Amino acid sequence: MTKTVVVLGGAYAGVEVAHRLLKYTLPKVKDLKVILVSKNSHFYWNLASVRAVVPGVLKEEDYIRPIAPAFAKYPAEAFEFVVGTAENVNTTNKTVKVSLVSGGGERELTYDHLVVATGARTAGDHTAPWKSNGTYAELTALLKETQDKIKTAKHIVVVGAGATGVEVAGELGFEYGNPKDPAAKKEIVLVSADKDILRGDSIASNATSELKKLNVTIRGSSRVVDVHVSTGGGGGGGDGKTEVVLENGEKITTDLCLPTMGMIPNTEFLPGNLLTDQKFVDIDEFYRVKGADNVWAAGDVVWKPRGSFVLTDKQAAGVAKNLEAVLTGKAPSPVKTLPFDPMVVSVGRSRGAGRIGSVKVFSYMVYMLKGKTLGTQNLGAWVDGSWF
Repeated sequence: MTKTVVVLGGAYAGVEVAHRLLKYTLPKVKDLKVILVSKNSHFYWNLASVRAVVPGVLKEEDYIRPIAPAFAKYPAEAFEFVVGTAENVNTTNKTVKVSLVSGGGERELTYDHLVVATGARTAGDHTAPWKSNGTYAELTALLKETQDKIKTAKHIVVVGAGATGVEVAGELGFEYGNPKDPAAKKEIVLVSADKDILRGDSIASNATSELKKLNVTIRGSSRVVDVHVSTGGGGGGGDGKTEVVLENGEKITTDLCLPTMGMIPNTEFLPGNLLTDQKFVDIDEFYRVKGADNVWAAGDVVWKPRGSFVLTDKQAAGVAKNLEAVLTGKAPSPVKTLPFDPMVVSVGRSRGAGRIGSVKVFSYMVYMLKGKTLGTQNLGAWVDGSWF
């Protein structure tokens, strides 16, 4: 009898779990079927999104690849790719209602095991492409729109000074902070709600120093409470400017505001009893979802202890291993991630700041580890499964 595993989410965790099940579990569980559900028909290496928005630096194939061809090597009866969005999960009947992207309509999938890997999105991400939450057409259109806006802007405000905000500001500062052509110069402002960037992490001072070298202005203790965008013909002056309103009443007028703050889990389709107070998926040490049978989760959707590429990789591998154990009649094992907390932030295309646990890493090492390519050299191997 077929054992069906439905994997929701076509980003890092979902693609990894699907590949691991098909590569390593299918030979042991001959009647296994994996159904991967993703709103985006393509895989988006969003680690490079901070560089992808800078016009002319990366090509689309550097950070986006189609998903379906990468799974064509597996038996047709063992894998199915559904381009759609999960709308509802019934854990009693073990069904998922999916809204299909192509042609509209809905489809109900029945599962023996369900993996939730739908990730999270940045608050206001409809105006900035840091995550892959839309269709392929929506994502590429948003990237192009953002590139065009950056190209014409002379003053840019990056709101939110977490890792993404720092990396965005660094990429913009590297390209436009002190260009060879003075006419290409842009003023880049990074706005932080906290006094220090990166929420006061021990590498905050290092990252601040690197940003200043790129002529990025940092506004600390400046919480943003509202953003008013003028379309160029209506309210707000009709001049196409954006007004960033701070908590103290100050207003910063800019050509472009790029939001990077706040993380919202993509869990609206799940029953509320499966979620934490912050709406992330509530899991146990095996990464099984509490309050449901045969439901698992990994990646940013669990935010444990936070969102991270490295953590997502470890979590997805652990979930795949536990699924194989359960499907072969064995007990699952606690998922082990990392014995230390790493923080590595690229700052432009030549420098960075980071630490491994409490030990700081030299700027050049961060560049070599992350900033040089932002991992794009691994895109093909991740999508086709040869990485795992």
